[in-house]
Amino acid sequence: MQLKAEPEQAGHLVRCPGCNARLVIPSAMPESASTQAGSAHRTATRQVWKETDPTNPNIFLSLGIGAFLLALWYMMLAPFIPHADKAISSYSAMEFLSSLFYKHLLVSFLNTLFFTWAIAILYLKFKKLRHQRAALLLDVLPMQLGKEIHVGNVSQFIDHVYRLPRKLRDSLMVNRIRKALELFEIRQSVSDVREMMSSQSDIDSARIGGSYTLPRAFLWAIPLLGFIGTVLGLSQAIGGMNFANVEDVGKIVSSINNVTSGLGTAFDATLLGLVLAMMLNFPINSLSKQEDDNLNEIDAFCNEVLLPRLNDGVGAGNGDTGAIADAVVKQLTSAHHEFLSDLNELSSRMVGYATSLDEKMAAFQKTVSEEFVVKTAAMREESDKAVKESMSQVSEYLKGLHTGIQGLNDVLASLGEKQIVIRQVRRKWPWSRNDEA
Repeated sequence: MQLKAEPEQAGHLVRCPGCNARLVIPSAMPESASTQAGSAHRTATRQVWKETDPTNPNIFLSLGIGAFLLALWYMMLAPFIPHADKAISSYSAMEFLSSLFYKHLLVSFLNTLFFTWAIAILYLKFKKLRHQRAALLLDVLPMQLGKEIHVGNVSQFIDHVYRLPRKLRDSLMVNRIRKALELFEIRQSVSDVREMMSSQSDIDSARIGGSYTLPRAFLWAIPLLGFIGTVLGLSQAIGGMNFANVEDVGKIVSSINNVTSGLGTAFDATLLGLVLAMMLNFPINSLSKQEDDNLNEIDAFCNEVLLPRLNDGVGAGNGDTGAIADAVVKQLTSAHHEFLSDLNELSSRMVGYATSLDEKMAAFQKTVSEEFVVKTAAMREESDKAVKESMSQVSEYLKGLHTGIQGLNDVLASLGEKQIVIRQVRRKWPWSRNDEA
């Protein structure tokens, strides 16, 4: 890896972001020396390194550091424990602190443990943040490899990322850029890379926010334990009141002194919890803001530096016929694959529809045939019945006709040769003169 120094740094002592060593920038560095220094790290292989948690420290390590600080603090205060008969007004500053932490030892001990544990977590997180900030100084996308990152040179950029110092290689920025370049090498799509980096930014933000769960829990528990100590002190003070013998003034004064001392102890526990919570609140919020700012700088670098340099061939121009042809072929191939996929899906759907239609037609034809046979049989029975009834009626009619004809023949036979005279009767009118007999 080749690191560049600014002109105003010539002759000054600076810290190397790769190895964290102090170096003196010479006034004029030979080009061969810089080339040798740059080629010293070019021994990387394309093997993905194991990512460590960039923001969550080891919980057991932080607990060990917190317990050590707790023991050290109580050992420092032990020689200043005041005598029981010494008045509070005559306490020195260290004696007041010692009495504050040694009163209600269990509550004060837990409060102090939570405080030192949270401080240890913040210290380890701050070291991780320094590591992330140092990684921002790396030249992850050198211009010597190309102004644009395309299919032809993306592997060179990935190899350059793998040649970065191992100490700084495992960081949020380097890991995100490595993932983006490897995705671009496979998919060759800027939109896919943009979506991946957006989702990765959300993941990193969630991880940073989740790393403050335990310190914020301590921040909530410390004043609560102080109030618990206050309740315990009040209960002890009230329980120590004894006015059974009101005639003995000395006992009454002693009881009042016990009550007031118990109240003082109770309020000291609350005071300790509130002070520790206030002292812990500022570092938590300050470190949270610094981590958010660091994440915003990484997002800005990816959006303003990495994405504009990615070229997937979609917007090829400036007379680059080969790039335009590659883009057209790529788009046509993609469209052809999509068309074939859609055509196969449509064909499978049509086959399914045809099979379903054949089944429905066969079922319909079977139903119609069965209904036609049943209705035809019923109609034939009804027509046979109607014909039989008609024939019966015709037979009865013919029988009646035969009887009538036979009766007519009998009448004609009885008449024989008799003549039947038909005379027309003339109507008589009132005004007629001639009357016929």
